[in-house]
Amino acid sequence: MDIERLYETLKKIQEPQGCFFNKDRERVFELLKGLLINKQRYGYMSCPCRLASGNYEKDKDIVCPCAYREPDVKEYGTCYCNLYVSVEWNEGKIEHKYVPERRPPEKMPF
Repeated sequence: MDIERLYETLKKIQEPQGCFFNKDRERVFELLKGLLINKQRYGYMSCPCRLASGNYEKDKDIVCPCAYREPDVKEYGTCYCNLYVSVEWNEGKIEHKYVPERRPPEKMPF
């Protein structure tokens, strides 16, 4: 799958759920490229902003959209990677703050 097709597919799935891509298309396409690389590498699209172990069961919390996206977007208006954001975040109506890592240390592969 190419990046443009992945973008269109995910957009159709995620927007009805209230999650939108960051308006910075260059950033979005870099992140989508990372998802596709991880799919080739591991067989699943793990978050490109986190280290995956290569074991799906251990990593299923970081398969995009990760388990932390919803609370991150709710609290900060964006997920950890800034891939998925709220309308308010894209429109600059809320401050763009650093999103701390929610993944527990015991789930880290190192």
